[in-house]
Amino acid sequence: MMAIYGPLRLILDIAFFFMLAHIIMSWLINFQVLNLRQPLVSQIWAGLNRLLEPIYEPVRRVMPDTRPLDLAPLVVFVIIISLRDYILPAVLLG
Repeated sequence: MMAIYGPLRLILDIAFFFMLAHIIMSWLINFQVLNLRQPLVSQIWAGLNRLLEPIYEPVRRVMPDTRPLDLAPLVVFVIIISLRDYILPAVLLG
């Protein structure tokens, strides 16, 4: 079971840190600390959006519309933390 647990934990850890970077970067952009006209910031933001939008989109379809507040990242973040810290160890490690 450790052969399955290790890679799954690694994937969830990487997703956790990408989402954390995306959430913090969105705050910094909204509070105008970062500017999307800067090429590096723009490239990082576009890359994170391309990476995470396929994860957020199914959650957005299920959740009610709460514009202008997007709760999909929060829901996915909680799901990843739950999987990583509680569900996966309980299921795979017994």
